[in-house]
Amino acid sequence: MMLVMVVLYIIFRNQIIPQTRHALEDKATAIARTIALIPLVSEGLNEGRSKEIQAYTSKITRRNDIMFVVVIDMHSIRYSHPDPSRIGKPFVGGGQKAALHGEESISEGEGLLGKSLRAFVPVYNNRGSQVGVVVVGLSMERIHLLIRQNEWTIIVILLSGAVLGAAGAMVLARKIKQMMFGMEPSDISKLLQERSAMLQSTREGIIAVDHAARISMINREAERLLGTAGITGNGMTRHIADYWPELRLEQVLSSGESRQDQELELNGVTLLVSSVPIQVNGRIAGAIATFRDKTELAVLAERLSGISVYADALRAGAHEYMNKLHVIMGMTHMGLYDELQQYISGTVSNYQNEIGSITRSIKDPVMAGFLLGKLSRAREAGIELLLTEDSYLPESADPQVIHQLITIVGNLLDNAMEVLEGQRLKEIGLSFQYERGRLICTVRDNGPGIPETLREQIFVQGFSTKGEQRGMGLYLVRKSVEKLQGQLQIIPGPEPGTTFMADVPYAVKGEETNDH
Repeated sequence: MMLVMVVLYIIFRNQIIPQTRHALEDKATAIARTIALIPLVSEGLNEGRSKEIQAYTSKITRRNDIMFVVVIDMHSIRYSHPDPSRIGKPFVGGGQKAALHGEESISEGEGLLGKSLRAFVPVYNNRGSQVGVVVVGLSMERIHLLIRQNEWTIIVILLSGAVLGAAGAMVLARKIKQMMFGMEPSDISKLLQERSAMLQSTREGIIAVDHAARISMINREAERLLGTAGITGNGMTRHIADYWPELRLEQVLSSGESRQDQELELNGVTLLVSSVPIQVNGRIAGAIATFRDKTELAVLAERLSGISVYADALRAGAHEYMNKLHVIMGMTHMGLYDELQQYISGTVSNYQNEIGSITRSIKDPVMAGFLLGKLSRAREAGIELLLTEDSYLPESADPQVIHQLITIVGNLLDNAMEVLEGQRLKEIGLSFQYERGRLICTVRDNGPGIPETLREQIFVQGFSTKGEQRGMGLYLVRKSVEKLQGQLQIIPGPEPGTTFMADVPYAVKGEETNDH
């Protein structure tokens, strides 16, 4: 701040002080020119009359607040002077030579009245002949006083500007700090770096636009996903309608409404997109879109679904056999060995019957183990789960198909078990029918059934009649059937309950045939 003031002072001083001196020189020259044009002066010089000239110049001197006005003839003899006794005597101080030759001049000199700034202007008669010179003098002491006053004026102006500038800067800084939530510049820089690192490291593609729908931010994941879909090049500052027209962010800006989990097909790549407007002080200042490859999300959902299914099956089996172990332990403590032998024989027989029934019909070991777990869970819930006698599922040539089938069957069975809660009679029928490269899986329950008006909505993600945070099971069933390029139907029947039928292509491993 001090350095700025010093620099400004030097600049102003070098500009204003010379201007002050030039203004005073112009003043003296203008007065001298005016006097030189007065006929009284030229005629007085021509005729050798000094009395009228002295009277006139005395008035000029008083009225214009100048040091002196001296009129001399071509021999440098004074015709006027502040001291009348000096009239008729030669001019002292020098500097008149140029003016006696018809040229105006400015000079500093020291005469009888002290140091002065003098303006010399030649005087001509009405015939154009030079008859003398007018000398107007300004006191150098007064000139220096005016210069010092101007210097102080500069200092006062600079100090006032500094005070006002400091006050304004404080008010502005406080206002800016309020707008920046009280953060210092270093905090803002750190926050910007953290924000940039966070946006660049996230696994979701992010595109932000300003109020004019021009791209203001795009992260690396967004560039990767769009590059995979064939959109390349630098998108910064480009209009979003030119860069990615299918996104339609300009509609989000105009309507102010969010769009969640929209599927966009982009050159064979399906993206799941959410768009929201950005509001600042109640006004829409931009919009932001986040998106991911739907295929990646589907794989993740399948993994979670498969793990959940396997975990439920293991938990049900562990719970059932823990109960049996408790029975065996109790009978051992009571010494009921004959009854214990009968209980174990019956348990083993039932288990072998179940295993035998499943292994005879279900040739795929993964599906067979899964169904054994589901049977245990159904018994635990008091539900009779029956696999039809004519069911047959050969081993699949593609393990991924079995994973999709487990998702389909698992979610259908879970949905049926939930529907039967609270009923006295609980029955679920399961059937697998394979023929000529097609597999038909049927799950039937004796629950209250599904109203006709809801048969389309139940497959929508998030829709559920059981409360919030539900509605994923049947959605995953439909997605898995679609991935297998099959068909999913709800079969109406005369009896209460619901029957789901999934018809999907099924490739058999090896040369296995339907010889059961």
